[in-house]
Amino acid sequence: MDKLKKLLSLCKCGVYLTVNKHRDYYLTAQKELDDMENRVTVNIDKIIKAKMIETNTIVEVVFYPHTPVGSYIIYHWDIDGALDGALSVFEEQTDA
Repeated sequence: MDKLKKLLSLCKCGVYLTVNKHRDYYLTAQKELDDMENRVTVNIDKIIKAKMIETNTIVEVVFYPHTPVGSYIIYHWDIDGALDGALSVFEEQTDA
């Protein structure tokens, strides 16, 4: 919960956490990821994607750190991993 609270405090606009939306449509993670790749450019690490398929779990964090028009999307099989990925965006910005 601390990671989510931290992300919420860092973002000036919305934060959205979605878990297993594909299951609402009786889809597997594999099918959902294939469909996503056909609709938009999605860059998911191969290891993360494989684990998402293996566990049939898709965690999506969409967040708007600075304005309501600039967002990031992080995909993972684990909520903590997705939040770590989101928080790393802020670390990368402060390192630059």
